[in-house]
Amino acid sequence: MKQLKEYFEGERKEFNLPLKQRGTDFQQLVWQELLTIPYGNTITYSRQSHQMKNPLAIRAIAAANGKNNLWVIVPCHRVIGSNGSLTGYAGGLWRKKWLLDHEARLTGVGQTTLPF
Repeated sequence: MKQLKEYFEGERKEFNLPLKQRGTDFQQLVWQELLTIPYGNTITYSRQSHQMKNPLAIRAIAAANGKNNLWVIVPCHRVIGSNGSLTGYAGGLWRKKWLLDHEARLTGVGQTTLPF
């Protein structure tokens, strides 16, 4: 897919293609919220639940993130633990770290490790 190739080459920050994945209405809302997280930035699961005006549903929201099948296009990798830890990525934490590092390198915004 051309847009994914462009993303991995650092030429694309947003995807503009029709998205359709199976899920409940609640999951669809959670995935739509993921699309609002800017490239190179992260938010916490707690912040995501507050943005969705449903702070008590943090576990349900995290579970819905885990059901997302379009990992890069619907950027669930941009959601991290409240303490800044990399948690809960269906594709493996090493992939989540790689994606965040990739975006951080290209934008100079985020950072998952301190360079010494």
